[in-house]
Amino acid sequence: MTKQNDNATRCTWCRGSDLERDYHDLEWGTPLHDEQKLFEFLILEGAQAGLSWVTILKKRDNYRAAMDNFDVEKVARYDENKYNELMANAGIVRNRLKIASTISNAQLFLDVQAEYGSFDKWIWQFVDGKPKVNNWQTMSEVPSSTAQSDAMCKALKKKGFRFVGTTICYAFMQATGMVNDHTVDCFRHAQLK
Repeated sequence: MTKQNDNATRCTWCRGSDLERDYHDLEWGTPLHDEQKLFEFLILEGAQAGLSWVTILKKRDNYRAAMDNFDVEKVARYDENKYNELMANAGIVRNRLKIASTISNAQLFLDVQAEYGSFDKWIWQFVDGKPKVNNWQTMSEVPSSTAQSDAMCKALKKKGFRFVGTTICYAFMQATGMVNDHTVDCFRHAQLK
């Protein structure tokens, strides 16, 4: 996929910086089935809790470097020394609960893979395996949660995952293309339809 020209009509939320625009143009809403990327978004969306998404985007490369490029098997084996190293890393969000949940969520992610064959197969069940295409006129119409994100949240929490509230789950669904929430005037809406 290539970048769109700067004159293209886009969702209003991504007009603040090149970083946001590029994420919008190249990733947001694109159906994602890669296990490593799904794990990355699960962790990054949880890290966002209470913060802006652009803050996380700015720290994304630091997260990748600090967390073995989101290799779930490596993250699941992090010990107290690695935890302390992460807590000292100013390039990521240094919240003790979020860092601890990254490690435990990695372990649970592996459990889901073992039980269902893949995290992808399990997580996409919440939209019946195919993206839900919405037809919003404005970003103000876009919900912060849905019945599907509620169900995902409940299922993840039942398995022991943390930092997976319904709003975080809905943001994860948007990021991974489980829902297409680009407004109808945005060039990406038609591309992803």
